[in-house]
Amino acid sequence: MKNLLIIVMLFLSSCVLQSSTPPETVLKAFKQKFPDATNVKWGKESKTEWEASFVLDNVGASANFSASGDWLETEIEIPVTKIPDAIVSAIQQADKDCKIVGAAMIENSKSETIYEADVKSGLKKKEVFYKPDGTIIK
Repeated sequence: MKNLLIIVMLFLSSCVLQSSTPPETVLKAFKQKFPDATNVKWGKESKTEWEASFVLDNVGASANFSASGDWLETEIEIPVTKIPDAIVSAIQQADKDCKIVGAAMIENSKSETIYEADVKSGLKKKEVFYKPDGTIIK
């Protein structure tokens, strides 16, 4: 039984190690797009997608790449004060008692910009996504 436990632990740890190291094509694409990134940590977003969490210009960010090295999207933390007014208005119209407690700007390979807002209402906290014009994304 003890040997079985050791074998299972070794197998699981090898899976974790393999899943945290992206292919060379992904690493190369990341380094080309974000040459000044620091504190880079990798993880699997899905079977075909890798995500890097990192710091860029003292700001937290993450970027997703396909397994073949194609950039898919970047999410950069922004101050709540940098959310476009149209989005703030839309959030307040949806829930007058909510408070925006965090924000990020997402750019994707389709040349779209999306804003993510972390909204707290009472004890509930959720993420909401909007286009710059204040249109919610469901």
